[in-house]
Amino acid sequence: MNRTRVLVLATSAAFGLATVVACGGNATQSAGGPPAQPTTQQQTDPNQVKLTATTVGQLGQVVTDAAGMTLYRFEGDSSNPPASHCNDKCAKDWPPALATSSTATLDGIDQSLVGVILRADGTKQLTINGWAVYRYAKDAAPGDAKGQGVMQKWYAITPQGKKAAGAPVTGAGGTQPTSSTKQQSPTTSIDPGAGGYGY
Repeated sequence: MNRTRVLVLATSAAFGLATVVACGGNATQSAGGPPAQPTTQQQTDPNQVKLTATTVGQLGQVVTDAAGMTLYRFEGDSSNPPASHCNDKCAKDWPPALATSSTATLDGIDQSLVGVILRADGTKQLTINGWAVYRYAKDAAPGDAKGQGVMQKWYAITPQGKKAAGAPVTGAGGTQPTSSTKQQSPTTSIDPGAGGYGY
């Protein structure tokens, strides 16, 4: 009888130990939460292009980039077909606005007007209504538009791709983001090739 009792106790203890070990593994997972699953939230691309229609001083609405810097068009370029003719030293003074991502967030700019061209150095430059867009190296802060009218060839670009009218602007006090009626919407590139295809 003692032998049976010892065998039953030993079997019960082994079963109990196995159960604790098995539950312990699950208990550890429960305490730490459910196993990590792929996140369903959309990851933000740090290189994502953002173009915004912004009121800058007396220029009215012009296009600014993700950093709030004024973008320009160059009269020495062509819009039909879209082409950039600002290279080498010119591109140091007027850095091209590059397509650094396959997506773009547009606020107040019609998606059909935004495109991409292939530059001579192989990089992809943004266009608005066929005009290649640039920053100006002497603009130091959002709200600056010191490049407006330089050499009568450089002009801040409007959301429609036209030349902005007005005098150069210095200082962030003149910048006020516009309230666009349509929501910011990321869009994917159709074909960021040399043909000026849109986002």
